[in-house]
Amino acid sequence: MNKLAIDHEYVSRRIIEFMRREVRNSGFEKVILGLSGGIDSSLVAFLAKEAFGKKNVHGVIMPYRTSSPKSEEDALKVAEAAKISWEKVEITNMVDSYFSFFPDASPLRKGNRMARERMCILYDLSARDRSLVMGTGNKTEMYLGYSTQYGDAACALLPIADLYKTQVWSLSEYLGVPKEVIEKKPSADLWEGQTDEGELGFSYHDADDILFELIDRKKDRNEVITLGFKSEVVDSILEKIKNSEFKRRMPKIAYIHDKAK
Repeated sequence: MNKLAIDHEYVSRRIIEFMRREVRNSGFEKVILGLSGGIDSSLVAFLAKEAFGKKNVHGVIMPYRTSSPKSEEDALKVAEAAKISWEKVEITNMVDSYFSFFPDASPLRKGNRMARERMCILYDLSARDRSLVMGTGNKTEMYLGYSTQYGDAACALLPIADLYKTQVWSLSEYLGVPKEVIEKKPSADLWEGQTDEGELGFSYHDADDILFELIDRKKDRNEVITLGFKSEVVDSILEKIKNSEFKRRMPKIAYIHDKAK
């Protein structure tokens, strides 16, 4: 049996119940999310539709000039398949205006700026619509640090953050996310030909299997390697977990008064 197999009906029901409870406890009825055309935002859109009804879910497509046209096409397919409202906000002028002051900025800086610009837009539109911002990060990306602090990692709720990437694919298929979105290679779409797995240096399937052993089964490095995983991949994942720990923490407070702790 696949150790990462999930009960689709149970998991989707739990996530939907979580979304309803947390959104309504916060005093909201509507939600908003960025639609990238990728699998994670697509799954959250479908779950949100089930939780709140199509009239209460709004997707925002935010392309940059180097974004693949296919990403926008897929985002539109998802919005249409989920029957949710959507709008497009082009971020090219916003990002390029800033980097006109820093023409030698690295691709990392530009990618981070794009992610933060998109989240700024979502929060502004959430104030316009009185809606809550949904995050779309999954467990694999969060532990590998494959997210931007105060960019895609900023949100009110993280509905699929306890699902590994392979579980996201599986649940997406169960819920009817468009097939072409499920089957395409994951990409942050930061430049032409960029893929998540190409940047990471290993596949999501390997990452999920290793992370499951390290996190869920609490095995150490040597125990995981004895299961047949390559030591260099295990070491790379352990390093990424360690180096991205700061992204998974709330800001530290320098407590001055003992009673404030």
